[in-house]
Amino acid sequence: MPREIITLQLGQCGNQIGFEFWKQLCAEHGISPEGIVEEFATEGTDRKDVFFYQADDEHYIPRAVLLDLEPRVIHSILNSPYANLYNPENIYLSEHGGGAGNNWASGFSQGEKIHEDIFDIIDREADGSDSLEGFVLCHSIAGGTGSGLGSYLLERLNDRYPKKLVETYSVFPNQDEMSDVVVQPYNSLLTLKRLTQNADCVVVLDNTALNRIATDRLHIQNPSFSQINQLVSTIMSASTTTLRYPGYMNNDLIGLIASLIPTPRLHFLMTGYTPLTTDQSDVTQRSKCEKLLALKRVASVRKTTVLDVMRRLLQPKNVMVSTGRDRQTNHCYIAILNIIQGEVDPTQVHKSLQRIRERKLANFIPWGPASIQVALSRKSPYLPSAHRVSGLMMANHTNISSVSAFPLHRGQHWGPTAAILMSFQLQTVFSGGFNKAIASPTDKGRVGSSQLGHSRAQVWSGVLSVLLHPWCRSPRSRLQQDSLSLAKGSLGSMS
Repeated sequence: MPREIITLQLGQCGNQIGFEFWKQLCAEHGISPEGIVEEFATEGTDRKDVFFYQADDEHYIPRAVLLDLEPRVIHSILNSPYANLYNPENIYLSEHGGGAGNNWASGFSQGEKIHEDIFDIIDREADGSDSLEGFVLCHSIAGGTGSGLGSYLLERLNDRYPKKLVETYSVFPNQDEMSDVVVQPYNSLLTLKRLTQNADCVVVLDNTALNRIATDRLHIQNPSFSQINQLVSTIMSASTTTLRYPGYMNNDLIGLIASLIPTPRLHFLMTGYTPLTTDQSDVTQRSKCEKLLALKRVASVRKTTVLDVMRRLLQPKNVMVSTGRDRQTNHCYIAILNIIQGEVDPTQVHKSLQRIRERKLANFIPWGPASIQVALSRKSPYLPSAHRVSGLMMANHTNISSVSAFPLHRGQHWGPTAAILMSFQLQTVFSGGFNKAIASPTDKGRVGSSQLGHSRAQVWSGVLSVLLHPWCRSPRSRLQQDSLSLAKGSLGSMS
């Protein structure tokens, strides 16, 4: 019996990658943009019910909730060919439509005001499920809605559905570019706390690595947001293939998570995918004839074997997380799950695992077993593929701490200004908190020009204490623990 998963799409980034994800699922299951099963989709061995449900007229509707505080992205979805795919009752737009202004505190505060309307939608979807397994949250950690409202929903989901799994696909900011949003490090830090404490599994999608892969592997000079989102949708769909095309193992979400996460706090995962071709970026927008013709023009087709795919998945250039910033440390794998799709002989899997161990292609933690799990899955019969075998790696790796610690380092480098502090203090969640955190023992006045004379480290320490513990009456009492934890890049014993 399939266990259902509800997808929550938050903000501009979350709704855009969610939109590409549903386009990909429709193409893989032979579902038209209107939700009607195509005439050629005659095979009934897939599980559509995990992510879709059928309306009274038997057309398929995604188990998705679309949430945003400004209307632009959702309006573009409703003006697309897939407008009739979604349940209009599952779309929530803020009445004022002003967004969160890229401010975590604004998104969080608005979440407190509108949470009843949002959870009316979520509760209705949950009640309509026969055996709900959990939620998948798509969002960015750097903006205002995805970070602030996303943080609020994570906390409330834990309270409201304590026995349901919460998995997130979290987009991390580009480390190679200086953002126009000066509060981006603070948004990221605040969201990371909730991801650490309130999520069961976090799939890290690093914009730095995604842009690098689009440039180096797909040969796209200036990848657009749409092309990056299509790359993300490939990862999301591949990570759910064992749920939608079930086999004898890893056919539910808990099965995937259990093999990768040895302790609750070690739940930040990286992914890798191979082989990638440019045809994957727009395969969902073509007719069947166009897809077949396109495959003949693929320049990067090569012979793929299980060993070749599994070996390439371990190469840093195929990993969707930028791991090259901390080469001094001996980072290692905690656990690996490879999802292999295509025509695969199980004996090849065993030989490939032996070869990887003999050549020591992957370094594992010394305090646990070298765990490489392999799940075999079928490919969609409705999408022609240029390769016989493809693979997705989901890995728990200690180097994820360097990506998570980046917002802390950038925030320390920039240092907060009075204007930045005031933008947070204007929100009710931080009202009255910054004065105590920033003022020295001899200065109890308001934040102003006099305070800008403090050292950057002093100011940052005060701000960090409030960012991580906004409701704590005496934030300084826990500051040392959190500052030390974050400075080591652990974020709750992550590394």
